[in-house]
Amino acid sequence: MGGDRDDGALLRAVAEGDAEALALLYDRHAGWLLARLTRRCPDGETVREVLQDTFVTVWRSAASHRGGEAGGWLWVIAARRLADAQRAWARAERAGRAESGHGPGGTAPSAEERVLAGLEYGDVGAALDRISPELREVLRATVVDGLTTRETARFLGIPEGTVKSRALRARRELRAALAHIAPTGGTA
Repeated sequence: MGGDRDDGALLRAVAEGDAEALALLYDRHAGWLLARLTRRCPDGETVREVLQDTFVTVWRSAASHRGGEAGGWLWVIAARRLADAQRAWARAERAGRAESGHGPGGTAPSAEERVLAGLEYGDVGAALDRISPELREVLRATVVDGLTTRETARFLGIPEGTVKSRALRARRELRAALAHIAPTGGTA
């Protein structure tokens, strides 16, 4: 029935309180959102909570969507919810260590977790914050999430040529931002 409606029509219906439209959006997008979130966070419970929070946010703010495909908009919401969850977890972890008087303990983070934490909180994260959101999203999709140019184009709703030109520009701007943050050069 409503499965043939595009994302924009479904979001307009959600904005009017249509729970069936939200269910259709969920069925259409939850799978790939779950896969992308899982690539960024190894904790399945956190990923499921973030996915649920994403669609609660969609329910509350569907009217703010500007129309068209919802993939990019949904990913921005999900990525922000995941970053919020990771920050809250890190704060709780620090508070727990301070309260117990113990230093870092437990299992060491994986190499992937350290890289992703560096992307979020280190020099690379600071440099990413300095480039425009549309360039940042292309980099995150192609580099962090490992999507192809075609997949990125489909995901962001832009032509493949635009993905390529934004990726080139993003890399240039990222190098410049990193040079500004750490002008000494360091080791690579």
